Amino acid sequence: WAPAEPAPKRRRGLWIGLGIGALVIGGAAVASTILIAPGTTVAGIPVGLMTPGMATEAISARLADTEVTLTGAGDDAVVTGADLGASLDAAALADQAFAERPAWNVGAWMGDPIEADITLDPEAADHALRAAVPASFEDPVEATVAFDEKSGTYVTTPAEPGTGIDVTALTAAFADATAKGQTSLSFSGDAVEAEASISTEEATAAAEKLNGMLSSIGFYVGKERTVPVKPAVAASWLTVEDVDGELKITADEAAIQKMVDTLPKAVNREVVNATSITDSGGNVLKTITEGKDGRTLGDTSDVAADFATQLEGGDAVYALTVDSVPFETTALFRRIEVDLSEQRTYLYENEKLVKSWAISSGLPGSPTDQGRFRIYAQLYSQNMGREDITKAPFYYQPNVPYVSYYNADEAFHGAYWHNDFGRQRSHGCVNMPVDAARYVYEWATKGTEVWVHS
Repeated sequence: WAPAEPAPKRRRGLWIGLGIGALVIGGAAVASTILIAPGTTVAGIPVGLMTPGMATEAISARLADTEVTLTGAGDDAVVTGADLGASLDAAALADQAFAERPAWNVGAWMGDPIEADITLDPEAADHALRAAVPASFEDPVEATVAFDEKSGTYVTTPAEPGTGIDVTALTAAFADATAKGQTSLSFSGDAVEAEASISTEEATAAAEKLNGMLSSIGFYVGKERTVPVKPAVAASWLTVEDVDGELKITADEAAIQKMVDTLPKAVNREVVNATSITDSGGNVLKTITEGKDGRTLGDTSDVAADFATQLEGGDAVYALTVDSVPFETTALFRRIEVDLSEQRTYLYENEKLVKSWAISSGLPGSPTDQGRFRIYAQLYSQNMGREDITKAPFYYQPNVPYVSYYNADEAFHGAYWHNDFGRQRSHGCVNMPVDAARYVYEWATKGTEVWVHS
């Protein structure tokens, strides 16, 4: 008989040791699923073996703490990334690093740097640099656009450059240093030329655009600028402002509304029917009255707001909505008839007799030609014949009134030198009482048909 041996302690210890090893290995496996691969950098900033949250904080902190020593005129003043508003999308880049390079993927370890765009906030950088090196800054003069009352046009004031520290170049230097893993860099604080945000060319282009608008601005019915807007009035509606370094046009809706309220009086009108003189073929020889459509302005409740929007976009032509009533045209066919056997002239309108007078046609030695003719020229007054009556045509009559030529040198005209109408007396023309000749002169027109017969 012998007592039983106790269980070896070594075995129990081995079991405990294996458990601890398993836990360590298990912890590493779990860690590899939440960490970024070793050797990973974002914009030159190490983020390996960090969670995305830790990496976000590390990236932001590195940017904020990076120091810039301003040399030259800067006299070694120091500003930080935080002062300059240095930034990039740290959270998105950290998430990208983890997604592309998790620690469990051994093949992703020690990979190429993840590049990123670092920016400096222009306003924060300008403020910090001005405070650090005020002598390097002189503000540029921005080009401007303003309305000139005297000329009635928009004119420009040219830009003038200033000085400052080149933020664009500083941004590139900052990003380059960060990419190289540096936490500090030097940059010149000396002044360089700083262009105005609104250049002379931009102001000139804006003025040309505005002046083009002034040349056409108004309220239109069809192609007719029914209600023009004076340049000074239009300028009182418009404001030209620098918005983020760009000239923008804004329009005052309330000011436009004041003119919109006057539109009905300016636009509404009764129909005006047309009247024209025609020949027997219906061809218009002269328009006595221009026809105009009647019209009534439509709803104007949105006109001011819509026009303001148009003007801000550079469109100065506002098309009004109207209800129209078309005009009608009355055609007056006018003709003149000369009856040589009766020694009378007759005026007809649409074949209705209008007037008739006794006349004096050509004597047998210089008869008035018969036939169908048209009036081709009209003179208020003319000297006829020659002052030297010893030469052909052997007569002279100065200031013959109301002459209407219809056949070569034959015409209707007033005869102030006799009152023997109803008998032949002329050299071929149709002599008429002065008042009658005046009536023909005003009633007929070029192209009016003339029939001379016996």
